[in-house]
Amino acid sequence: MKVLALLSGFAGLLALSGVAARAEVPVDLELVLAVDVSGSVNEEDAHLQRNGYARAINDRRVVEAIQGGALGRIAVTYVEWADDKLQRTVVDWRVIDGPASARAFSRDLAGGPTVTESRTSISALIDHCVRLFESNGFEGTRQVIDISGDGENNVGRPVTLARDDAVRAGIIINGLPILRAGLLPWAEDRDRRRHLDLYFQENVIGGPGSFVVVARDPSSFADAIIAKLLREIAALPEPVP
Repeated sequence: MKVLALLSGFAGLLALSGVAARAEVPVDLELVLAVDVSGSVNEEDAHLQRNGYARAINDRRVVEAIQGGALGRIAVTYVEWADDKLQRTVVDWRVIDGPASARAFSRDLAGGPTVTESRTSISALIDHCVRLFESNGFEGTRQVIDISGDGENNVGRPVTLARDDAVRAGIIINGLPILRAGLLPWAEDRDRRRHLDLYFQENVIGGPGSFVVVARDPSSFADAIIAKLLREIAALPEPVP
């Protein structure tokens, strides 16, 4: 009987240790930073984008916003994307909870080569990012995909279907369109040209409080990212004009 009791107790301990091993770290926000490296983004622009995110994550205002959350920490991963085959994690999930972890994330982001493909699949990116939240080891009060890009979806399934599936899963999608050329032919109506920010507004973003912040060109990327991160981290409403 003692042997059985010991075995039973040992099994119980194993079960408890398994639960502990599967425990997820609570954070204020799980955030995927998804950055376009399709054919329209040259190597110089790709570095500007990376440096912009590195600078933004390390910005004092962003770090203070993170520390001001209920838990004082967020989980972030950085992904570069292009067509329906290319979604590449540059910096894997990690916690940012202060200046040291922000500097480490920025340092790791700044290094490494950029891989690119010619076409653009926002829909494949969204589907990929949804899977990134599964078993990532974190439990956030919000899950956000933050998509930057300078063009419309041109390969893969319709972007609105991917967006709607993500929103139904409780994920928020925000957008950072880069208005490199200003206007974009859209909806197969060449006479009806719309700004890329409206394309993102109507087709890409979704979920409670989702929003678009515009970067006029890659050189203004860092400032736009800082403004967007401050809103995402603090879950702020849209500013009143």
